[in-house]
Amino acid sequence: MRIVHLVLAPRLSGAEVLAKDLAIHQQKGGETVAVASLTPAHDDFKTLEAELVANGVQCLFPERMYGRVGKLWNLYRTMRRYRADVLFAHATIPAFYARTLPLAVPVVYVMHSATNDFERSLFRRVERLLSRRARAVIAVSPNNIDDYVGAVGRHPAMTLIPNGVDMSRFGMRTRTQTPDGAQIVQIGRYTSVKNQLSTVHAFRQVVDKVPDARLLLCGVIEDPAYHAAVGDLVEKLGLAERVSLQGPRTDVAELLFASSVFAMPSRSEGHSIAFLEALASGVPVVASTIRPFSFAADFAGVHLCDPDDTKAYADALLLALSEPRSHRPLGGLTLADTAARYLAVAREVTGPVPRTAPA
Repeated sequence: MRIVHLVLAPRLSGAEVLAKDLAIHQQKGGETVAVASLTPAHDDFKTLEAELVANGVQCLFPERMYGRVGKLWNLYRTMRRYRADVLFAHATIPAFYARTLPLAVPVVYVMHSATNDFERSLFRRVERLLSRRARAVIAVSPNNIDDYVGAVGRHPAMTLIPNGVDMSRFGMRTRTQTPDGAQIVQIGRYTSVKNQLSTVHAFRQVVDKVPDARLLLCGVIEDPAYHAAVGDLVEKLGLAERVSLQGPRTDVAELLFASSVFAMPSRSEGHSIAFLEALASGVPVVASTIRPFSFAADFAGVHLCDPDDTKAYADALLLALSEPRSHRPLGGLTLADTAARYLAVAREVTGPVPRTAPA
């Protein structure tokens, strides 16, 4: 089967990393797979692009930025040349473009968004128009289903497939390195929904109790103003020597194994791959009390709290710093589980189109 995973922009973010992992897994399983995009690859994706190529996955990325019509034309030519049997469109905007084109290839819309895309009236109208052009809709979290049904209505082929973690890379292992002091790490895009500001506020209180503690923040700078605000707060609180603000990192597994605590105070999430990676690594986790994290509430070494309550957040971080790493049950949440379910959807949508029963 010839499979294409379409993303908006190849970058170090959840949907794009999942598309990369699925593509490699499916290619190794005997399928012919490509990853395509609407815009050129970000510089931070070069290492992952090399990984795709090394595993036989074709990268179909434009070399320059196009406008809306140019994106459509470039995607049309790409799909005509590749002759895919199925196209997985990861996230709402790629799904809009894929379903606008006069292509026979079945399109599967994969909903990744941490927020409700359909709060925007334009997106609601476009999705209502294009909804049945998707042969299937995959939601990575129950919130995605609720958002879609509430705004558009139920799609006849909607299914929930949680994201999965690559256990060969992130599965718990003996730590081979010990950080200098107690390192807390938060990995995620610099944007208000990821809530790095709350982590910095709580870390100020942590340092009062653990003077050698350090905080590492890293991720794509999606909102430069928010990134600047985080930096300003670090300076204001006198934490410049304790807090490191970095861009996206490709060595996430090593960061988790070198850290003492993983923090994720998100205000909303789809089904966070970073959260799954942290769970798999065994590192103590402090995260917000949002629905997508609730499945891990009773896992060893996982603490869910309200990050807007600075004292409660700081207390949870301090407790986590004193805890060992823990094995967690992740059956059904591995990359192998997720890839198998995507392949089942691909086989279903590439079969004959079911006829509507007569009234």
